[in-house]
Amino acid sequence: MTQLGQYPAAAHVIAHISDTHFLARSAPLFGSVDTDENLAQALKQLERSGIRPEALVFTGDLADLGEPDAYTRLRGIVEPVAERLGARVVWVMGNHDERPQYSELLFDAAPTEAPQDRVYDLDGLRLISFDSTVPGYHHGELTDGQLEWLADLLATPAPHGTILAMHHPPIPTPLLWAMEMLELRGQDRLAAVISGTDVRGILAGHLHYSTHSTFAGVPVSVAAATCYTLDLTAQDRLLSGVDAGQSINIVHVYEDQIVHSIVPVGDTTEVTGFSSEHRATIEAMTPEQRLEMFSNKQSKFNLGDA
Repeated sequence: MTQLGQYPAAAHVIAHISDTHFLARSAPLFGSVDTDENLAQALKQLERSGIRPEALVFTGDLADLGEPDAYTRLRGIVEPVAERLGARVVWVMGNHDERPQYSELLFDAAPTEAPQDRVYDLDGLRLISFDSTVPGYHHGELTDGQLEWLADLLATPAPHGTILAMHHPPIPTPLLWAMEMLELRGQDRLAAVISGTDVRGILAGHLHYSTHSTFAGVPVSVAAATCYTLDLTAQDRLLSGVDAGQSINIVHVYEDQIVHSIVPVGDTTEVTGFSSEHRATIEAMTPEQRLEMFSNKQSKFNLGDA
């Protein structure tokens, strides 16, 4: 594709998906939310977009109750799409997940209660799936062993840097006071480990709304959810989950920066637009011709005469 601006193509592309919250036997969440269909719709949109991510990263709460059928069904929906896209699937533990079922049914490994930390190499970009969960609880914590393991790993930089994927985001939640009870504890200990390393970004979930911040100098991007989201303006509610506003994120990794784009999930009605059949015409123009045709307010295109 012809480069129209000053940036080359991204070196890496990742689809960041979170909080699918599958129940057994395709049961609707809260009796009304079709979690299977929401995820299927998100993946359908991703496929039709032409975006070809290297990885589909799911930042936790894959199942709502840790039921075996939920994990089996999730793999059945995701893996065929990943194969068609040529993408790796990266699972991350969430507080609604259960380690024994997670390890056995997503990784075909022996069931275990051990932290589920894994490392992936995406052609030079290191992606770490980091387990921030506490068995039997919904808040997040990291063990001394996990932090030592992470520190040892980060002691050797990766060619294109590192992205840390975890469920509990290490950021404030000013629009969601009640979530402070379920945040990642001991964040200063994690900050001490990643500060000054090659960690370029942190991907997280848990909050059911999209938000961004920094942590120890590292950008943090939280993907909302494909199941349900939170209404942050609801009156007289500590929490208000709604069947609306679902989205996924697309992560573009450049040499010296990362771009996170939110993609809403669901069918829409186009009110204006231009067909891709004009791509060849645009590519055939010189940069000066493009500037005059599409940037000049008085051009035929912008006056509606083209």
